[in-house]
Amino acid sequence: MGTPQFAVAPLRALGETGHEIVGVVTRIDKPAGRGKTLHSAPVKLVAEEKGLKVFQPRRVRDAEFLEQVRILNPDIIVVAAFGQILPKDILALPKLGCLNIHASLLPLYRGAAPINWAIIRGESVTGVTIMKMDEGMDTGAILMQDRVAIQPTDTAATLMEKLSTLGAQMITTALTLYEAGMISPIMQDGSRATLAPLLKKENGIIDWTLSAIEIHNRVRGLLPWPGAYSFLDGKMLKIITTSVTEGNGVAGRLYEKDKNTLLAGTGNHLLRILTIQPEGKKPMSAAEFMRGYRGLTDKKFESRTIAPEGKKS
Repeated sequence: MGTPQFAVAPLRALGETGHEIVGVVTRIDKPAGRGKTLHSAPVKLVAEEKGLKVFQPRRVRDAEFLEQVRILNPDIIVVAAFGQILPKDILALPKLGCLNIHASLLPLYRGAAPINWAIIRGESVTGVTIMKMDEGMDTGAILMQDRVAIQPTDTAATLMEKLSTLGAQMITTALTLYEAGMISPIMQDGSRATLAPLLKKENGIIDWTLSAIEIHNRVRGLLPWPGAYSFLDGKMLKIITTSVTEGNGVAGRLYEKDKNTLLAGTGNHLLRILTIQPEGKKPMSAAEFMRGYRGLTDKKFESRTIAPEGKKS
């Protein structure tokens, strides 16, 4: 059971190590892009490529889907960023239970977006946990963990690739050891738990009163989605890459240090904007943006958000 790119490497690894995959469960196809064309999840595309049977229930609690799983009679269910909480009926169905590949060192960063929030909150280390699932949200007993350093240049996209690869390696090892009774689940320490809630579009709005390092981490942690953004002269600007620079300025105010260097004031220190994407255009360097946008010095980013229906407010 899995949906995004994070789950692709584990799916491939399970097939390559000789496990019989009796079915792949993923989300329903969703409309995307300006034309609202239906798009399949990455896991579905790989499953179809390998000729595997694919199930796309709207809700895993539906009786029809539960019956389909009973007919499949899996020995174990492996879950990786599936997107729905499994009910007790499914958790109890496989004789070896359900194992989850979670992209954090549980009990830290329980929830839907552990990779993003670890970067946003300035962590230097994260990892992967193989967990035996229970009815809670990422509260199950731990079978295996491994750590990964978060590099200063990592974004959510690059860190996801590293953790997906690690998760694929770990789940194949964990299955062998677990089936042989060679590893025992260890209960989590709930007092140490932190949360990584689902990201929303409005999480991308930049609060310029935060410190430069906090904004820089938010830019990294929100790439590629929802992206960090602000508004200038009524137009949205996505901030793609940044760095932190000594000095101070007015929060949200822009400064042109020279023809290639664009700085923004924050709550502490300056944020250098390296790559930016104006509304309706492709990403460009700060130097390219400055050449096409005269008089930036002392302009100030506006405080506004994106309403749920996509309108500015």
